[in-house]
Amino acid sequence: MTTKSPRPAAVRPRPALRTLPLSILTAVALVATMVVAFGSRAEADDGSQAAGLSMTTPWTDDVSPDNALPDYPRPQLTRSAWRSLNGTWEFAGAAADEQPPFGQTLDEEILVPYPVESSLSGIGRREDRMWYRRTFEAPRSWHIGPESRLVLNFGAIDYDSTVYVNGVEVATHRGGYDKFSADVTDALRGNGPQEILVGVTDLGDQTWQPLGKQRNVPDRGIFYEGASGIWQTVWMEPVSARGHVQSLRTTPDIDSSTLALTVDAADADGASVEAVVKAGKKTVSVTRGTAGAKLTVPVPKARLWSPDDPYLYQLQVTLKRGGKVVDTVGSYFGMREIGTKKGADGKLRITLNKKITFLMSTLDQGYWPDGIYTAPTDEALRWDISETKKLGFNTIRKHIKVEPDRWYYAADQLGMLVWQDMPAMKTGGTPPPEAQEQFKLELETMVDQHDSWTSIIGWVPFNEGWGEWDRTETGEIADQVKAQDPSRLVNAHSGVNCCDSHGDSGRGDVIDWHAYTGPAQNMPTDDRVAIDGEHGGYGLEVEDHMWFGEGHAYQMAATKEELTSLYVENQEAVLDSAQRCGISSAIYTQTTDVEHEVNGFYTYDRQVKKMDFAQVRAVNQSIIDGADGSGTPPGEVDPGTPGLDGVHAYPFSEGSGTTTADAVGDADATLTETEWAPGVDGNALSFAGAGEADTGDTLIKTDGSYSVSAWVKLDEAGDSFQTAVSQDTGRDSAFFLQYSGADQRWSMSFSGVRALSSEKPEPGRWYHLTGVRDAATGSLALYVDGHKQGEQQVCTAPATTGHTVVGRGQFGGNLVDYLRGDIDEVRVFDRALSAEEVAQLAGQ
Repeated sequence: MTTKSPRPAAVRPRPALRTLPLSILTAVALVATMVVAFGSRAEADDGSQAAGLSMTTPWTDDVSPDNALPDYPRPQLTRSAWRSLNGTWEFAGAAADEQPPFGQTLDEEILVPYPVESSLSGIGRREDRMWYRRTFEAPRSWHIGPESRLVLNFGAIDYDSTVYVNGVEVATHRGGYDKFSADVTDALRGNGPQEILVGVTDLGDQTWQPLGKQRNVPDRGIFYEGASGIWQTVWMEPVSARGHVQSLRTTPDIDSSTLALTVDAADADGASVEAVVKAGKKTVSVTRGTAGAKLTVPVPKARLWSPDDPYLYQLQVTLKRGGKVVDTVGSYFGMREIGTKKGADGKLRITLNKKITFLMSTLDQGYWPDGIYTAPTDEALRWDISETKKLGFNTIRKHIKVEPDRWYYAADQLGMLVWQDMPAMKTGGTPPPEAQEQFKLELETMVDQHDSWTSIIGWVPFNEGWGEWDRTETGEIADQVKAQDPSRLVNAHSGVNCCDSHGDSGRGDVIDWHAYTGPAQNMPTDDRVAIDGEHGGYGLEVEDHMWFGEGHAYQMAATKEELTSLYVENQEAVLDSAQRCGISSAIYTQTTDVEHEVNGFYTYDRQVKKMDFAQVRAVNQSIIDGADGSGTPPGEVDPGTPGLDGVHAYPFSEGSGTTTADAVGDADATLTETEWAPGVDGNALSFAGAGEADTGDTLIKTDGSYSVSAWVKLDEAGDSFQTAVSQDTGRDSAFFLQYSGADQRWSMSFSGVRALSSEKPEPGRWYHLTGVRDAATGSLALYVDGHKQGEQQVCTAPATTGHTVVGRGQFGGNLVDYLRGDIDEVRVFDRALSAEEVAQLAGQ
C-alpha cells in the first residue's frame, strides 16, 4: 500500500565528507571502518570528542554487507517468496531545493538498515537530508507482469521519505516508526537492473515530529543520538495480480475460546478466505468466510499464553477467488486476556488470563551503541528480552520507541508482556495544531499496525507531558485509543504527576505515577488501576564501558555490591507498595545503560553485568508471587490530640532575639539569619533566602496522620521553590509545605508528589496554608485560606527522625528551597484536620 503525505523537499548531493571505496566492504574491514568513521563526527558540546562513539557490542563483528539483518521481517504475515534489499547502498548527504539524482552514482556507501548516525552504517554523522540509491532485479521465477505484482516494503524510515523506481515516484511517507509499502510493478523497465532512489528529510528536534528520545545534539542527560533515514529492513516480494492479503487482525477471547480474525486484502472484492489453526502438526479448526469480514475462529480448550507458558498457535490463511487459491500466508497468535478486577483487599488490580498478576517491568529504551536505533543482529534484538526474562521480569515498557516486528515476535515467543509507548514529540513549548493532528495520526497508525501482537497488553499515548498540549484532549485521545482497541489497557499518561504534565485527565484504565528513586505509592480507584510507571534509576560507572567515559543516575553506587543492595531494598519497597497501596505494575529504570545514563543492569555495550543477578531475580520473583491482591489491612490510626491548639505552635510573639517559644509544647526553635517583622496579628519572622527556624526535635510522626498550618507571605513568586515548613530526613524532606517554583503554585508535597493550589500566589499578600496528611485514606491535601485546593493519593509514608524546620527544605541531602518572605502562626497537629476545622483555623 502506498502511503501519501507531503513529500520532502527536492535535494541534491553535496561533496562527501568521507568516501568508502567498494574494495573495503568486507565483513572485517567494515567493522574497522565503523571506528574510523566516528573520528570525523561532530564534537561534543564541551569541544571534546565523544569517547563512546566507537563502542561495540558482542554482535558488532557479526555484521557485514552480506549479513545485514537478513531475517524475515514480517513474522505475522509470511510468504515463501521474498528478497531482502538490506546491504550496501549508495549514499549522499543532500541540500534542499534540488532535483533527484536519477541514474547518478552517489559519492558514499551506507550499510542499510542502520541509521546514518550509527557506526554500523559506515557513515557515522547526522544529515538533515539524504539520498539512498541501489539497483535490484526481481527473480524471473516470480513472473512479475500479468500474473504477479512486485511490492516494495519499508520497515521504517525516519522521517519524511519519497521513493522512486526508475525515476517514477512510487510512494511518499511521513512518520518515523511505521511500515509502508508500494506496488512498483508499473515503474519497472523490462528485465535487468532496476533503480531505487529514496530521498529522506529528517529535521529531528527542529520540528514537532514524534521522535522519542532522539535529539540532533544529545544532551549528556536523558536525550540521545538521532537515528535518521532507513533504520529497518527494506525488502521486496511478489503478490498475485488477482488479490493478496495485506494484514491479519487477530484478537483472542478466552471466555468463548475463539479468535476474532479479519483478513484485510487488496483487490479482493468477492474473494473468500480459509483460516486453518494448528497446534504443532494437529489441526485445531478450519474456518471459512469473506475477505474483510470479521470471522470467529474456534480454538477449543485453548492453551493460554503467559510469561510462564508462552504457547503460540500457528495460523494459515488462504485467499481464494472463484474457488482458486490466489494467496497463502502464514501467521500465529496467542490466546490470552488482559483486564482488571478487584482483589481480596478491594483494590482494583491488573489480571492476566483472569488471574491477578503483578507486571514487574523494566524501562527499555531500545538503544545500541553500534546501531543506535537498530540492533546489530536479530540475536542481539532477542538477547535484551531474554536477559530481562532471566532477571525475573515478566514485562517490558518499550519507552517512547516502536521496534521492528521481529522484536515483538521475540517477546511473543519468549513470554514477555509489553507496555507500548507512543514516541513523544520534543519537550518544551506547545506543539502547533498541525503537529497535534500528525501526532494523533501516527498514534492511530501505531495501534493499527501492532494490535495483533500477543505480548502487547497496554498503550501509552503520553509520557510526563512531553508534547502534551491539553489535558482534556489527552483524555479524548485515551478514549479514542480504547475505542480503536478495546482488548488492551490504555494508560493515558505515564508519569501524570511529573514534569511537563497538564494533570490527570481522569481517562483510560490506569493511574500512572513516576517516583525516583521511589517506588510510587499511588492508589487505584474503582475504575482505574494504579501503576508505578518509573522508579529506581540507581547507577554505577564501569570504567572502559561508558559512552562518554563517565555517567549519571538518580542515585549513584560505588560498587556492584552497593548497587545490588540499593536495588533489592528498593524492590522490597515495591512489594510493600503493591500489597498496601495496590499498585499493579512497577517499571524499573532501566535495562541497560544508555549513553550518559549509567543506571542499567548491563553496561551500554552489553558486556558487563552490574549487579548480582541471582539477588535481582529473587527479589523480582518475590514481588510477582506476593502481589496477589490479598493486600495488607491498614493499621490503627492514632486519633491524635483534639482541638485547634495543636501539639506544637509558634506564634512568633517575641519580636526580638534568636529563639522563639513553642506555645503548646516544649520544642523552642533556634533562629538563624532571620529578622522580625509585622505579622498577621503581632509579630512574624522574615526570611531573605537563607535563614531557618530549627525546632531541634522531630515534631511529626510522618508514618501517621498529621497537619501543618502557617500564615505565609512571599516577597517573590518565580521559578524557585520556597519552603515554609518541612521535616528533615537526611536526604529529602519528609514533607514540604511550600511554594512550588516548577508549578508556580502553593503546594503540600512529598518528594515527587504535589497537591497544588489552583492559582499562583501574589507576592506581598498573606495566605493561610494547611497541609493535611491522612494515613487512613492515604491522602495528601492542601488548603489555602481554609478551602481545599489540591489532593493526591499516597498510601504510605515512612517514619522519619529529623528536625522539623521552618523556612527551608532538604533535597538530595542538601539544604534547599529557602523562603523569601514572612511567616506567622505555625501550628503542628498529630492528626488529620477535617475541612471544617481547617476553615475555622483560617478564620473562615
